[in-house]
Amino acid sequence: MSESNTIAAREAEIVEAFSLLDSWEEKYEYIIELGKQLPPLDAKYKLEENIIKGCQSTVWLVANFENGKVYFKADSDAVIVKGLVSLLIKVLSGLTPDEILQAKLGFLQDIGMMSHLAQTRSNGLRAMIQQMKNYALAFQSIHS
Repeated sequence: MSESNTIAAREAEIVEAFSLLDSWEEKYEYIIELGKQLPPLDAKYKLEENIIKGCQSTVWLVANFENGKVYFKADSDAVIVKGLVSLLIKVLSGLTPDEILQAKLGFLQDIGMMSHLAQTRSNGLRAMIQQMKNYALAFQSIHS
């Protein structure tokens, strides 16, 4: 995926990739593949305080702030969840705190993700989004 600068462009790339897939089986395979492409998270970050609360699976999420932008790293013990967090990272990583906080993430609805996930996974996805926005809010308040 190219380094698009806007959330809309990043989301459009994901929606386009999903539109090329015919079945939900193919879409889940694609999500799993995205998760496999996620760089491994260093063991030093796999700490209790980096686990996202509200996810049925274990998801570790860390963020750092460089040159006014937030960069995320994550990992999960579940392949689908790792793919889902990978999608969020593709859209939100490398943006300013303001951009992250204002992101509506409509692509999740556009690709049908919210209606195809089990309730527990939907809740977990919302928890991941909330944690990413919490990091953005924290960096915004520290650096403003």
